[in-house]
Amino acid sequence: MESLKYKALALDLDGTLTDSNKNLPPENKEALWKAMDLGVKIILISGRSVMGIRGLAKELEFEKRGGIIAAFNGGKIFDYQTGDIIQELMFPKEAIADTCAIVKKHGAQPLSYTDTHIVAETDTDEYVLRECKCNSTTVEKVSNLPEFLDYPIPKILGAGKHERLLKARDEFLAKYSHICDSFFAESFFLELAPKGVAKDKALSKICDYLNISRKELMACGDGLNDISMLEYAGLGVAMKNAYPETLSKADCVSPFTNDECGVAWAVETYILNS
Repeated sequence: MESLKYKALALDLDGTLTDSNKNLPPENKEALWKAMDLGVKIILISGRSVMGIRGLAKELEFEKRGGIIAAFNGGKIFDYQTGDIIQELMFPKEAIADTCAIVKKHGAQPLSYTDTHIVAETDTDEYVLRECKCNSTTVEKVSNLPEFLDYPIPKILGAGKHERLLKARDEFLAKYSHICDSFFAESFFLELAPKGVAKDKALSKICDYLNISRKELMACGDGLNDISMLEYAGLGVAMKNAYPETLSKADCVSPFTNDECGVAWAVETYILNS
């Protein structure tokens, strides 16, 4: 472990670790197991909920091999093996109703999460259903989302067309930038999160927990919300299919897409062959 240049590897999921069908390619899994055998700590960091990450953690055998889950873009971070909570941030309760209203005002759909489902006021919207697919779950349809959300939630997601979400983001931040953050995970997913939620900030917490420096961290991503993570890590690798903005901020770009196992290439090139 002491001789490893990169002692931890942070991986975005959708568009990076998983293929377009949200499956984990065997080539990626085998490469990660080899890295884990060397002592590299794997971090699954995603806008997905905990329920949307657990399946991949099980596939990678986190129970016996160890690993870190950073769900909701780092809003909830925990050590999978020990259960240690590294960070848990909750959306301000006083802003829930107005945030949902802002998203709906601009023609998009607000949604949030229970332990087992996506919760929204529609179960037919195409963008809401995309989030269901990412989390391998279904919609619990409710008549009034703010009234239903009478429990602590990690975030609200605005789902819809990008140009509508841009307007929703501007209005949201004008009111709540002092207690909340906002960013795009995908062009059609607007993250409305508690203050301090971002992948780079999450990885800083995780590095402290693992007692490693950011130079000893490698990260792979493709999305707009991965930019801060790629800039923070000692080595930031973008998938070939990444957003142009993400490609421009990466230290290097994989010659392969997520469907061509770009993560396996990155692991083999910068960890296994180093």
